[in-house]
Amino acid sequence: QLQASGGGLVQAGDSLRLSCAASGRTFRGYTVGWFRQAPGKEREFVAAVRWNDRTTSYTESVKGRFTIFRDNVKNTVYLQMGSLKPEDTAVYYCAASQGIILSSMRNPTQYRNWGRGTQVTVSS
Repeated sequence: QLQASGGGLVQAGDSLRLSCAASGRTFRGYTVGWFRQAPGKEREFVAAVRWNDRTTSYTESVKGRFTIFRDNVKNTVYLQMGSLKPEDTAVYYCAASQGIILSSMRNPTQYRNWGRGTQVTVSS
């Protein structure tokens, strides 16, 4: 079971860190991704990391602003978000699955386990 947390209401330019923790399992061997869905829009890929080799992938709009990383001790994946913009406003979801090949990290249908979302609201 995945638990996403850390969302909130911030101003443009602020930073926020989201956390994705797994209960009852380790992330070893998994790819963990963050996705977001804004009102009236489809769910979109944000970032992902492969636990074993730390390979990462980002959507273009967050490159240089967001960083995804893992904490092996806490068995948690973080999404550090900086220079937030109003267009980053969305519900953010973490997801995880084994066996995702590199070229499919951005594809939400590849992820079998999803957590509840956490709301991020960026005011202008």
